[in-house]
Amino acid sequence: MPSSTTTGTPPHTDDASLSHGLKQRHLSMIALGGVIGAGLFVGSGAGIAAAGPSIVVAYALSGLLVMLVMRMLGEMSAAHPSSGSFSAHAERAIGPWAGFTVGWAFWVLLCTAVGLEGIGAAKIVSGWLPGTPEWAWVALFMVVFCGTNLAAVKNFGEFEFWFAALKVGAITLFLVLGVLAIAGVLPGTDSPGASHLTDFMPNGGEGLVIGLLASVFAYGGLETVTIAAAESENPVKGVASAVRTAMWRIALFYVGSMAVIVTLVPWNSKEVVEKGPYVAALDELGIPGAGQLMNVVVLVALLSAMNANVYGASRIGYSLVRRGQGPKVLGRVSGGVPRIAVLASSVFGFLCVLLSYWRPNDVFAWLLNMIGAVILVVWIFIAVSQLRLRRRLEREAPEKLAVRMWAFPWLTWAALAGMAAIFVLMAREPDTRVQLYSTGAMTLVLAAVGYAWQKARPRQ
Repeated sequence: MPSSTTTGTPPHTDDASLSHGLKQRHLSMIALGGVIGAGLFVGSGAGIAAAGPSIVVAYALSGLLVMLVMRMLGEMSAAHPSSGSFSAHAERAIGPWAGFTVGWAFWVLLCTAVGLEGIGAAKIVSGWLPGTPEWAWVALFMVVFCGTNLAAVKNFGEFEFWFAALKVGAITLFLVLGVLAIAGVLPGTDSPGASHLTDFMPNGGEGLVIGLLASVFAYGGLETVTIAAAESENPVKGVASAVRTAMWRIALFYVGSMAVIVTLVPWNSKEVVEKGPYVAALDELGIPGAGQLMNVVVLVALLSAMNANVYGASRIGYSLVRRGQGPKVLGRVSGGVPRIAVLASSVFGFLCVLLSYWRPNDVFAWLLNMIGAVILVVWIFIAVSQLRLRRRLEREAPEKLAVRMWAFPWLTWAALAGMAAIFVLMAREPDTRVQLYSTGAMTLVLAAVGYAWQKARPRQ
């Protein structure tokens, strides 16, 4: 395979029949906006309630782990751009069974997340328009984003560009207002000083652990930029740029906003969980209509996540099929878009929504538990793949190392130790133990099927 370059025509990828319709501005904003997900706006409230002000430490620790994972993934994706991303890297490094396992596990995760985000968005809209059925809004959102992804990939890029621009603008404004209020220079507000930070770890180490686990899963979705890069004008440059800026984006948007929230609002305020931490903080500042405006931003975050997850699921599914690890029909490409894979991903997402209405207490709950720890499984495969591929690249194609993992191999091993520690913490907590076991069972089943598939279809 010829080496990838950073100028001229798009380098060869594993996805020759896909279009390269994403521009650098699309990829840059997807990288920015991908950091700001619904998990940050909505899910962080439970973490604050458990950990108190120490949630800042929890987000910083998990943020460090995510930075290492993104650096590893960036190294491999810059060397071998692929819409299969970590699934394709796992196959190259470990074997087809590994690519099969992590790829289909992530596909199930993304499709289920599409349904969850659709439900969340529908609840917001039906709250504004009482009497309108939630299922109708979910159906509308699914049709819109399925249609967007069925069209040229640049349509997905445009949607995500403007969604991300709004999210970045909103959270930047939130941070500016929060810092001004803390400094005591925001008109009409008094600085709380450090009055809300005195009880830094109110629930002790146990609360910090719960906050840490909540923060880990809030970072899910950062991987999308490496999937999208394969369809950009310049995959190597796009991945390198996104990964190199990941550190300040995580520090500013996640850790920074948590610090602002716990300084402005008492950690045990009921509004932090009921309204969401960002809405609660803006209400605390007494800015008219700001809380409701933040609900609009949360809606945009949910819709953006739906759009990105339909896209990511379709490309992961397409890549798996291209590598002989799924139904061939999903690999059909029309107009540079894997349209059957888009439809299949959307249908699965809508099925998850129906399950939430039909069987909320058993089937849907089981599905949620099954995907609970998938992101950690993905991260482990990324780390192991990077350990194996880095040595191979140094021997065979050192010119492809446009992005290099820091302090290799020591930080890769440190990241793996961090992931193992999170698994241990999950096993200790009753709420996450079920998720750990369910995800583990699904992973083992997929690994067994993938290994059987590998034996039945030996590589040429």
